[in-house]
Amino acid sequence: MKQPLTRKLIAEYVGSLLLAALVIGSGIAAQRLSPGDTGLQLTENAAATATGLFAIILVFGPISGAHFNPVVSIVDAGLGGLPWRHAIAYLPAQLSGCVSGAILANLMFSTRAISISTTHRGTLAHGLSEVVATGGLILMIFSLARSGRTAQAPAAVGAYLGAAYFFTSSTSFANPAITVGRMFSNTFAGIAPSAAPIFIIAQFLGGGLSILLVRTLYPDIPTNHAPDVVGSHAAVPSGR
Repeated sequence: MKQPLTRKLIAEYVGSLLLAALVIGSGIAAQRLSPGDTGLQLTENAAATATGLFAIILVFGPISGAHFNPVVSIVDAGLGGLPWRHAIAYLPAQLSGCVSGAILANLMFSTRAISISTTHRGTLAHGLSEVVATGGLILMIFSLARSGRTAQAPAAVGAYLGAAYFFTSSTSFANPAITVGRMFSNTFAGIAPSAAPIFIIAQFLGGGLSILLVRTLYPDIPTNHAPDVVGSHAAVPSGR
């Protein structure tokens, strides 16, 4: 069923807000519940994010496609599945939603509503990790869309991003909007503004590379706008 653009933008804003609140809030909770044990904190946060993301995609997927991620929206438009005017309109909804979600998470845990993160993580290894994490996420999403398996996307996205907490040194942000949002939380889940640019550049690079892979692996299958698919995620720091 076709949805009006206004309804899609509301879905992208609210979904992005909930995603950021989920990631940051569960990261703060994990740090407080398991102080001094980074591995356990990361496990708790990964589990909460993977399962929560599954639910959020189910709610908003049928309305907007549950992108919550500028890379997903731009790739979807580039592959012909989403009108460019919709993709461009999605971006401010996603960015403002993630910033709002960061503020909400801060308030829910009795910290300052806005606090600029001081956690620096902008190394080349982190950048490479973001290329891999984002490229793999986009490849998975659009391979499911082009092979008619979008019903499996909520579980697949949650599983992939839960695993990516551990196999990437960056803990897989894989989303420019949530990277920006996490700048506004000086907590376990934050990222310093000085470190954000390398993450964002790497995320878009990963998205560009994934387009080539999708077109190579699924060259004769037209891209449909993929409902129940999300491209967002941002994990908490792993103590590096």
